[in-house]
Amino acid sequence: MPLVAHIDLPTFQRLHEEGEEILASDRASQQDIREMHIGLLNIMPDAALEATERQFFRLVGACNQIVQFHVHPFTVAGLKRSPEAQAHIDKYYESFEQIKRDGLDALIISGANVTHPSLPEEDFWEPLMDVFSWAKENVTSILCSCLATHAVIQYSYGIKRARLPAKRWGVFSHKLTNRNHPLVAEINTRFDVPHSRFNEIFQSDMERCGLKILAASQEAGVHLAVSPDGFRIVFFQGHPEYDDISLLKEYKREVLRFYHREIADYPPFPEHYFNETVQQLLFAYEQHVRSVRQSGKALDSFPEALVLEHIDNTWKDTAKAVFNNWLGKIYQLTNQDRRLPFMDGVDPNNPLGL
Repeated sequence: MPLVAHIDLPTFQRLHEEGEEILASDRASQQDIREMHIGLLNIMPDAALEATERQFFRLVGACNQIVQFHVHPFTVAGLKRSPEAQAHIDKYYESFEQIKRDGLDALIISGANVTHPSLPEEDFWEPLMDVFSWAKENVTSILCSCLATHAVIQYSYGIKRARLPAKRWGVFSHKLTNRNHPLVAEINTRFDVPHSRFNEIFQSDMERCGLKILAASQEAGVHLAVSPDGFRIVFFQGHPEYDDISLLKEYKREVLRFYHREIADYPPFPEHYFNETVQQLLFAYEQHVRSVRQSGKALDSFPEALVLEHIDNTWKDTAKAVFNNWLGKIYQLTNQDRRLPFMDGVDPNNPLGL
């Protein structure tokens, strides 16, 4: 069922132009259909702020439950913002105080960039943990993405993430390790997921603190895990929400950072993402970048348009299926009693009866 444009967020218009079903608020009010309210705690940096909105809104809107979805974007203090990004937040985002007053059925917490070696040193750490602590007591299920997964696991279980020898980025094959869990019902037993990170929480550490692993990759490690109760907290270590061009945009940013001498090394290709044709094209562009960086001549535009036709999305359908399963189970649980997690007849330590 559709997303409801309950606020004047530009993302709704952008998604409508892409062909997504968006329902105007006045039309939604005329329909006698159950509403679900999903929070999106968006702590991504400015360059990815609105793209992250679109990515997660799409996945919510792809759910096939007979529900009107209201997605509520908000953020926390402790994140440096440009004037433009802050204006966007001030105009369109809700406050956490408003979120607490109105309540949510579910919460998504995005990834974030960090500036300190230890997560608790980040200025956003305490505000983020305040949101998580509230949601743990008042929201049916919390879905954590990438950095949020690392932060919540450290806060909840004392497991610190480990720094990898090199950035792990690319599109990696994963296999289900638990085919019976409701979150992975009727999805492929093998599927792709993009990753982009410098740190990892290893499967052995997750299992040691009681987390249940649902999908992992031999190359990229765990992607999907859940809290010991099986549902209250869902952990993504990868980025199934990514658009097909997200890694391309990220690679382009890294190339430009090299050109501007912000980093010393030219970025490697994201793994399993560019085909041979694209690699040859980008090898040639690398030689050009190195040459003009040395000589001071003007830089030719990045050949993005030539690359686009060769980029495949091999993870979108599985991502939609997992989100559909997640939101469907929340719909079932909250239909029993809107007062979750204090509902009658459901064990809060095992809401799925696993």
